[in-house]
Amino acid sequence: MNTIITGASSGIGEALSIEAAKRGDKLFICARNAQRLEKVAISCREAGAEVTSEIIDVTDKEAVAKWLEKCEKTAPIERVFANAGVSTGEENEENVRRTFSTNISGVVNTVLPAIEIFRRGGERRKKQILITSSIAGYGPLKACPSYSATKSCVKTWGIALRGMLRPEGIDVNVICPGFVRSRITDANTCPMPFFMEADKAAKIILDRAEKNIGIIAFPWPMRFATWFLSTLPLCINELINRILPKKVI
Repeated sequence: MNTIITGASSGIGEALSIEAAKRGDKLFICARNAQRLEKVAISCREAGAEVTSEIIDVTDKEAVAKWLEKCEKTAPIERVFANAGVSTGEENEENVRRTFSTNISGVVNTVLPAIEIFRRGGERRKKQILITSSIAGYGPLKACPSYSATKSCVKTWGIALRGMLRPEGIDVNVICPGFVRSRITDANTCPMPFFMEADKAAKIILDRAEKNIGIIAFPWPMRFATWFLSTLPLCINELINRILPKKVI
């Protein structure tokens, strides 16, 4: 499988890269941090994979599009993980704008050129786009307003794209993990129920991606809790949110 993974230098992106390498994928990975990305590339090569790495900021629309086209010329793309994302931290203007830019524009910048490449056809085993959202995307969370809003946006977009692109033979899947070890969770001070190591999360994601499951959400208790919270009337939702711990990063 010829696989692209953005945000591959740490967390879920790193774990996905290594697990995909073990499964025999040819990898094209990118991130902003050169040193961390090179370490991931070395781990993937040690697992037996052919890897091409590139320093890319997903908020740069032209750079992402050019990179995807370059990957396509090297080997027909079959699977694209629009995975790059950031956590807001303090809700000041700079952090909020950075979160929206990376978590929404970065995903759009990856997905749109991938769709166009897949629409051009060509011989390939699969045409699959996977968008990393979050369990936080199921509902408004006072602990992380910008993060939950951006993840809700890409979750909804991905589900809608899945229906729109199905007749064209393009699969779209949305990944909604709970608390998974990453540079983001390493900085968290709030409780993290059902915490999961990244390598375990990567195996769940890839196993379910192979089955083309539309929403890859886990662990199930976290998914149920956040979904249920989102279904409640706003007045009750607000009461529950008041007792949730504040996220401090």
